[in-house]
This record gives sequence, structure tokens and C-alpha cells, in this order.
Amino acid sequence: MRALVQRVSAGKVSVDGQTVSEIADGLVILLGVGHGDGEAQAAWLAEKIANLRIFEDVDGKMNLSVRDIGGSALVVSQFTLYADVQKGRRPSFVGAALPDVAAPLVEKFAEMIRQQGVPAGAGVFGAHMLVEIHNDGPVTIWLERE
Repeated sequence: MRALVQRVSAGKVSVDGQTVSEIADGLVILLGVGHGDGEAQAAWLAEKIANLRIFEDVDGKMNLSVRDIGGSALVVSQFTLYADVQKGRRPSFVGAALPDVAAPLVEKFAEMIRQQGVPAGAGVFGAHMLVEIHNDGPVTIWLERE
């Protein structure tokens, strides 16, 4: 399972011109599910992300987590995190889990983030989404758990 985590001042997901989820200060989490991923990987990532100290304290040091600042998370499924571009110019996505496996795991991950005390919204699995990310810093962290 792969997550690209961005510290944001705002994040929003729209589908067909309609806002489906929106947050202020917090994290936008682009989440990819690969073959063999399950709840163990989701739980590890949820705990790690909820406690990542990537927000600044009063001294300007990254010492605070999204929970510490009372922030939120926006979880967006993104199978393209499993793009393989080693051959040719067109990415292959054979490493990404099929939707019937990935969709419930993305939902479970969002619930696990909530269980960590972080309010979390989500995109719409499989939809063409417009994702607005106001990356703060910028701070972008890559996490992976096999």
C-alpha cells in the first residue's frame, strides 16, 4: 500500500462539478492499493500518518501531528501510484489491486484514520475527480507498507 501525504492549508474533491469532500488545515492522502495489500498495511499507514509530526510548533519546528493541530484528512484513492513506467512511454498499472479489492480497503483506511482521532473525508472511488490541493510548505511525504 502506498500513500502520498501532503500537508495542506485546504483540500477539496469535486465530481461532476459538485464538491464531495473538503477540508481546511490538515492532510491530503493520495492512497494506492497494490496486490496483496490488506488491513494490516492500512492500519500501519493510518497510525503512522495520524502521528506524523509534519506541522510546525511555535518555534517553527515540525513537531506536531495532524491530531495535535486539530486538523482533518482527505483520503483520495489513486491507483496511478502503482504506475510502472520502466518500459515504453505508456504506464502499466498491473501492480494496482482490482477495484473490488481496493475500494473497500480505501474505505477501511479512511475509517482507520478516523479511529486515530482525525476527522476524514474521502473522494469517490473510481470517479473522475478534480482534486484541489493547497500544499503548505510544500510538505510532501511518501510512505509505503508491503
